[in-house]
Amino acid sequence: MREYQNTIQSLNAMVDDGIVPGISWAIFEGKTTLKNVAGLAQLQPNKEPLIDGMLYDVASLTKVVGTIPVIMQLKDAGLLDWDDPVVNWLPELNDDRATIRNLLTHTSSIEGYIPHRDELPAAELTKEMLNTLRVGPNLNKQIRYADVGLIYVGWIAEKILGKPIQKAITERILKPLQMNDTTFFPDPAKCVPTEIKKERGLIRGQTHDPKGYVLGEHCGSAGMFATLDDLLKFSHALLETNLDGLVEPATINSLFYDQTPMNGEHLRSFGWKLFHSRSCDHHFVISHTGYTGTWMVLDKQTDQGMIVLSNRVHPSADNQAFLDARDHLFATYLNEKDQ
Repeated sequence: MREYQNTIQSLNAMVDDGIVPGISWAIFEGKTTLKNVAGLAQLQPNKEPLIDGMLYDVASLTKVVGTIPVIMQLKDAGLLDWDDPVVNWLPELNDDRATIRNLLTHTSSIEGYIPHRDELPAAELTKEMLNTLRVGPNLNKQIRYADVGLIYVGWIAEKILGKPIQKAITERILKPLQMNDTTFFPDPAKCVPTEIKKERGLIRGQTHDPKGYVLGEHCGSAGMFATLDDLLKFSHALLETNLDGLVEPATINSLFYDQTPMNGEHLRSFGWKLFHSRSCDHHFVISHTGYTGTWMVLDKQTDQGMIVLSNRVHPSADNQAFLDARDHLFATYLNEKDQ
């Protein structure tokens, strides 16, 4: 296995330079894994050590670890197709042009503004998201990352399965893969805290994402709490066993090809962002980030990956230095993994 000296140096620097309080990371090639946990879980109001096995609010990794696999299962079962109109399940959208593919690739151009959305109760926010938001002029023309697409996808899954999306994720993905510590209802004492906000105080054991906090178990875009080891389980299962046979091989393979309606410079598959491998222009690596400071990079062709978990929004989400450091880390990792 490669030594990844520069990548590890960049990971350690995030803690040493005070960019994040603490970090848990793993770099793997096949069954060989480099792994480390460093720094603090909490800075304020008191300093607490970061312990291996603590749960992180993984934020938008919920999309690709939970909601996407569930929707792929429904595709394999013939209960939906990528190019089915969203209005087949969510008629309130009142526009038959946007498809499930658009939602999954962030090309739906769904837009609009909901006043005081973070203060609305769940039922009212759901109603407003369906009745207020509309398909805009950039449908099939532009990738614009937004949570709403995966929230809609979660609601589509709920219509088909008759249960909240987070319950479906737990039953259909987390339990079969034996991701036994991953949950939507964690013990706060086992969690790495996120932001300190005026309205909520220190957020610990509750989802940081405002929409996820309001929508609860009906949110497919955020809300999952996971450990580093469980995300390693998921990554190996995705790359090596088609999620332990939970999803058809061809459907898993589709994650590693551009699925957008247009062939642009910024490519996306179903949920994941695509990057060209440094070693081959036709070889794609998939990646996804979470707002709280979480990140996964996976390469099916070479069975390699990197998982980074941090609480970069603690005590405050005002942290541009993290984004800069993450960009540098990504470039460094891609360079070293392909050497």
